[in-house]
Amino acid sequence: MTLRTRVLATLSVAAVALALTACSGGTGASSTANGNPYGLAQPGVLRTGTLTDAPPNVYLKDGKFTGFDNDLLTAVAKKLDLKVEFVGTEFSSLLAQVKTKKFDVGSSSITITDARKKTVDFTNKYDFGYLGLEVPAGSSITSFDQLKGKRVAVVQGTVQDDYATHNGLDPVRVPDYNAALNQLRTGTADAWVSPAEIGEKTAGESGGKIVAVAKKLSENGMAFAVAPGNDKLREALNKGLDEVIADGTWQKLEDQYYPGREIPAGFAPGSGAAKK
Repeated sequence: MTLRTRVLATLSVAAVALALTACSGGTGASSTANGNPYGLAQPGVLRTGTLTDAPPNVYLKDGKFTGFDNDLLTAVAKKLDLKVEFVGTEFSSLLAQVKTKKFDVGSSSITITDARKKTVDFTNKYDFGYLGLEVPAGSSITSFDQLKGKRVAVVQGTVQDDYATHNGLDPVRVPDYNAALNQLRTGTADAWVSPAEIGEKTAGESGGKIVAVAKKLSENGMAFAVAPGNDKLREALNKGLDEVIADGTWQKLEDQYYPGREIPAGFAPGSGAAKK
């Protein structure tokens, strides 16, 4: 075979390979985007960071992650034909883990704040919340305005932590809700500022050793967290959220996990466009 013949043969093979690649659609960025439109760590799977010890919001029961927030997210994901993989973590690191895309979503009754918007993006709000105040049985503390000079347990990085800091309290920062409860049980904290639903449930299961004495409406709503700039995922979750509000799933979960809870005037979950 002459040099000219060899060159022509090589060019012919290259041309055929190029044509086959074009016909197959390729495996480049365009194909990846089509198969994984939301930029998930694993296509089709919504890897979600959550907590294990915060009922009725988010918790682990019989080896399964459940609670209002997690069941709601599962319903939303189903609307998007996505499966949810829950992974337990600590709240203090959750938002950073979402920002770095260790998790696609953060699910943990996360209150929307301007400070947190610097770390993550938020979906539309899906819930509201109250700050709760729990104390050991027999305590003289009955209101939030009695906390100055007291040792107050809060989970690090939460809005309860923010509340303690902004109001000049003496916070005892702990990694999770069980640790906060232990602070009351051992007498190393005088009070616990909690998410009210979690605090009330914990007090009710303490055999009278812990008492829920007060609560106040928390500012802003609660939402799922996504990585900054992942607008496609955020918008998809918002669409799915509106759909589960419209089909009655949101209300069903509200009644299941918070029976009898009064919804504040003016609160509407989702975009507000969905009709329940």
